[in-house]
Amino acid sequence: MAGPVAVGIVSVPTNFNKKFFKGIKDSKQLTAEERELWFALAQEGKKKKELDFAVSLVSEKVIDRHGISYAIRLGIKRVLKSIRISSTDSQIFLDGGIKAPKEFKHQLTVIKGDEKIPIVSLASICAKVVRDRRMVKLSKKYPQYDFDLHKGYGTLIHRQALQKYGSTELHRQSFLKNLTVGRQV
Repeated sequence: MAGPVAVGIVSVPTNFNKKFFKGIKDSKQLTAEERELWFALAQEGKKKKELDFAVSLVSEKVIDRHGISYAIRLGIKRVLKSIRISSTDSQIFLDGGIKAPKEFKHQLTVIKGDEKIPIVSLASICAKVVRDRRMVKLSKKYPQYDFDLHKGYGTLIHRQALQKYGSTELHRQSFLKNLTVGRQV
């Protein structure tokens, strides 16, 4: 309901040691501490040039203007461009119903891919950690919304804050249409 959408990508070479992924799970099945640990492992792997990853945050303004699907596609384009992978030689795995641009010839979309494919799990973890950190920072500017607790999701605490204080420029207005919300602050 608030904040950007995050799109993550992880790139590994074909000879990557798959044991790295032992014990990884879908980001939603991990605690915040476990996600931070995996994120630190990804950062270490990137520093050692064993893997690469990137996260794109697409703003709530873009979501409201063009829709969440557009924002996710934009995020995908950004992360693919940022790590410069080959559009003809790379195998791309995507989660849910999303697709990479057509020039990426070898792509596979897997429903619940973040539960089934370890590299998708890591990309999801990286995206969630980056987004959650952004929402924690934003909670200092808007302490009454408790973004540090719910990270902008539609929890009871968040809905109550919206009813009491109204929405902010961080809120996805297109997601609030069915809620009774006070003025924008």
